[in-house]
Amino acid sequence: MIKQLDKLKCNYHIIILQRILIAYLLFTLTRVAFFVFNYSLFKELSIIDLFLILFYGLRFDTVAIFLGNSLFILLSIIPFRFRIYLWYQNILKYFFIVINSVLIAANCIDIIYYKFTQKRTTYDFFGFVSDDKDTISLIPRFLLDFWYILLLWSLLIFLMIFLYNKTRVGHNCFEQKKDKKYYFIQIALTFLYILIAIIGMRGGTQYKPISIINAADYSEIQYVPLVLNTPFTIFKTYNKQSIIEAHYYKDLVKAEKIFNPIHLGKTAGLDESKKKNVVLIIFEGLSKEHIGCLNKNLENGNYRGFTPFLDSIIKKSLVFENAFANGKKSIEGIPAIISGIPTLMNTPYISSMFAGNKINSIPSLLKEKGYTTSFYHGGKNGTMHFDSYCKLAGIDNYYGKSEYNNDADFDGNWGIWDEEFLQYSAQNINKGKQPFFASIFTLSSHHPYSVPEKYKGKFPKGKLKIQESIAYADFALKRFFLTASKMAWYNNSLFVITADHTSESFNEKYLTRVGMYQIPIIFFEPKSNLKGSNHTICQQTDIMPTILNYLNYDKKFIAYGQDILDSNANHINFSFLNDTYQLIEGDYSLIFDGNNSISLYNWKSDPLLKKNVLKEKIDITERMERLIKAIIQSYNERLLKNKLTIN
Repeated sequence: MIKQLDKLKCNYHIIILQRILIAYLLFTLTRVAFFVFNYSLFKELSIIDLFLILFYGLRFDTVAIFLGNSLFILLSIIPFRFRIYLWYQNILKYFFIVINSVLIAANCIDIIYYKFTQKRTTYDFFGFVSDDKDTISLIPRFLLDFWYILLLWSLLIFLMIFLYNKTRVGHNCFEQKKDKKYYFIQIALTFLYILIAIIGMRGGTQYKPISIINAADYSEIQYVPLVLNTPFTIFKTYNKQSIIEAHYYKDLVKAEKIFNPIHLGKTAGLDESKKKNVVLIIFEGLSKEHIGCLNKNLENGNYRGFTPFLDSIIKKSLVFENAFANGKKSIEGIPAIISGIPTLMNTPYISSMFAGNKINSIPSLLKEKGYTTSFYHGGKNGTMHFDSYCKLAGIDNYYGKSEYNNDADFDGNWGIWDEEFLQYSAQNINKGKQPFFASIFTLSSHHPYSVPEKYKGKFPKGKLKIQESIAYADFALKRFFLTASKMAWYNNSLFVITADHTSESFNEKYLTRVGMYQIPIIFFEPKSNLKGSNHTICQQTDIMPTILNYLNYDKKFIAYGQDILDSNANHINFSFLNDTYQLIEGDYSLIFDGNNSISLYNWKSDPLLKKNVLKEKIDITERMERLIKAIIQSYNERLLKNKLTIN
């Protein structure tokens, strides 16, 4: 005879509800932990607003809980007597624990990961991790560095098991009388549960299931990630086409009368006898916040920053103080800088279905003019598919950890220390012929933010762990310039220095939706008049047209940016995060959800973005909305129809 549980006075349907409520409790606790560990990003939130967000977040938790636990719920409600048997209840128990352990793990991971991306994780993350062996190999290091999150997750699992064990089922939960009425009631209840579950998975009875963007209905845009939960954003982006064709305007021609990514080139053309080399330096995680001379007002004028060498070279350069990244990840920054292609979708361009599209880039266009082209990155070959992207971008030579071929200089995590690899880059460039395009992407200011043992204690430590490694990378860059300055190609080269994306921040003005994208863009040319401080708004995608126009490139090309040095151009920045677009133009920042404008801030007079002036500045809102719609329509159509080149 099948062993049954001890008889207990219980109501089976109440027990099902109790078990679901355990999941709600776990989700709420992880949302509280998300708030606590990221308090610096949400500290403007009042206690009342926090409780409201905890309440509104339950709607999004409902979707994740019912989707994640759908099979558990179905197996719990089937109207058969064996559902109260011990063996069956054990199956349900372990099923519930495993499923919800995974759901809670996703929330726990984002407690830390959010600091770097400023968004809840979406489904594309799994493709990125599975393709990137570096990330997989570094999981033990992440667990070591963030042991307290693993501890938190373990405590939550213990709590879940403890509470679940309190919901024991006795066989008297089933009515013993087997008549037609009994079976009719049980079957009716089963269908009722299914209906409730469907409503839960949709997030309500409205016409369409709720999506990520609906979180903006319940809070200011900066608090949207707090309303959401990570399983929800993963479920909602699973197998979802990254973009769809937009129809704000009649056709592409109409849209591109408002924003045109086609650049005509300079009529003068390149002077064959004076072709300049281009050295594009992409500094890992270099937020504007870390640069002392660009933050003279921080800490009552006493802020020194962590980049003394960059501070010195900025004095001899043309620096753009209102420069912005187009994304929050390296995999988004590289194509924006080199090919003028931003990521205005949830999936990074490099790992998207459009990665095989025909594109142009700075190196591919300069190759037509006789330039040799190369890309230097000390990471393991294959990291984030940078080597494959370089082939698509027309770069002839890729130099990574394998080409460096000396593991004595391996940092133990990502690749070769910056100091040694930058020296290798300079020497290798020196062996090639001119004119050339060389892009150098630094590495050491990446988590876990290590510095070589021989330099322990040499560099200043700031409020963020990254700042010591920023100082080391700045030192490595100084040594690169000292070496390069002695080489024949140095004085005939244009150096462009920027960041792949920003890092985590501590100063409140860099924690806003605007501030989180601020980076440096620096143009340095030895023995030239290319100097000064420029306050024009610019972005990573502007680098390509600016370099090509500066070199007098004379053919048409496509780039989603403008020549920063062109005073007649409309200088803007656009980005995509949490299913919303941000457009920065002039003094204003607009958030647009694809259908409607959500907020408008004067980011210069209101740097902490506290006053939404959307309804007060209707003319500005309408103008900026027309512009972002044109950008979206052009971008989506050109990606979908493989029209990122002229030919």
